[in-house]
Amino acid sequence: MNKHKKMESLSIKIKISDRIYPMKVQPEDETFVRAASKILAERIQGYQKKLGIHDHQDLLAMVAFDCLVGYLKVQEADATQTNQLIQKINSWGDCIEKALH
Repeated sequence: MNKHKKMESLSIKIKISDRIYPMKVQPEDETFVRAASKILAERIQGYQKKLGIHDHQDLLAMVAFDCLVGYLKVQEADATQTNQLIQKINSWGDCIEKALH
């Protein structure tokens, strides 16, 4: 068996709002896709209850916007953490150079 052969994709159905979408996903992604579907349904329901919105397009727009804001926050936090790690490594490098001289 060839190790580089791509695994067969799975055909699954995901419900988003009031519609069913057939999808093809890699087996290793199925868990993530199903988890995303569940989180999406929970967020839609949350906006329905919290804001009294019932229009599916408005609900999906609010969830998409909320997810993008969350993504940007994580991206910024990752960049900050990466910069802090680089500064620490540079500092350790300076200390090692001083100790060697």
